[in-house]
Amino acid sequence: MGQQADNLAARFGFTTGQVVQEFGWDDDVDEPLRGAIEAVVGEELADEEYDDVVDGVIIWWREEDGDLTDMLVDVQTALDDGGQIWLLTRKPGRDGHVGHSEIQEASTTAGLHATSTFAAGEDWSATRLASRGR
Repeated sequence: MGQQADNLAARFGFTTGQVVQEFGWDDDVDEPLRGAIEAVVGEELADEEYDDVVDGVIIWWREEDGDLTDMLVDVQTALDDGGQIWLLTRKPGRDGHVGHSEIQEASTTAGLHATSTFAAGEDWSATRLASRGR
């Protein structure tokens, strides 16, 4: 999975030196993908306790994790202008799957919209969320 994870990590668009904060880590996340993203940015992902401005955010989200809208609003507060938000959700048929309509509704309420989605490993899909603008 090493080369595949590296190729997937490149699709996130992060670059060396960026600070990427991670939310929702648990033992079910795709560790090879995490490692590949860390290799791209050149450092470990910042955890949920990080309290400075970040260049990007990845959120591992499952159906039972709570209110997605609240999470999306919260992560925007630490995001630098032009920063990226990637929402990783379980694929259909996997425990914790979140439907596209729920992602759309939460994103819209949080002032975001989905711009692209791709398969990010065996069990996860990645959706890029961007600001709707003012």
